[in-house]
Amino acid sequence: MKKLKVPYLATLDVLDLSSVGFLMESKAQREYIDVINWEEYPYKPIVAFDIARSDVNLYIRYFVKGNSLKALHEVDGSPVYTDSCVEFFMKRVDDHNYYNFEFNCIGTCDASHRESRDVKQSLSPEEYASIRRYSTMEHTAFPEKLGVHAWELVVSIPFRVMGLDPENLPEKIMGNFYKCADDTEFPHFVSWSPIDLPSPNFHCPGFFGEIYL
Repeated sequence: MKKLKVPYLATLDVLDLSSVGFLMESKAQREYIDVINWEEYPYKPIVAFDIARSDVNLYIRYFVKGNSLKALHEVDGSPVYTDSCVEFFMKRVDDHNYYNFEFNCIGTCDASHRESRDVKQSLSPEEYASIRRYSTMEHTAFPEKLGVHAWELVVSIPFRVMGLDPENLPEKIMGNFYKCADDTEFPHFVSWSPIDLPSPNFHCPGFFGEIYL
């Protein structure tokens, strides 16, 4: 089981998201999304992420370089997993339910509180609005572009939107980080923590790693 420790950086909340990169570069924890779980999908883009937290928000800075780029979805709540997408799933240690936070390369978000892959409660408009995002790409939809492309996305997710009390955070949560692009020329399903299932499925809390806050 993978494990990581999230560094505490109080000044993150006073910086514009476009400016947190220099701080996270030197102080955040860097990890890689590099596990190929299913042989029939061997393509693996280069994907890393930096992670840190403030008192009330979790910050994740994704770096991606790979073949092709796609972003058809501009509106939150859309199926961004079909685009060039990065994802973060998490749950409390003592909870069977979990949250999924999925972002395409232009920052569109699809997020829910879930009992399973098929049973979910989507975030409210106010909750979506509270998730700050900064992409190196303009927030404008476009069809798939072939060739090698690189992009970066920084997201700030409030602990309250994750079902956590920022004044009483648990020692750890469970979670996983993913990279996918289902409906592209190079479909892939890559994870941070390994998944031992017969077919692609990210909705599997039993394979979440440990994330220490």
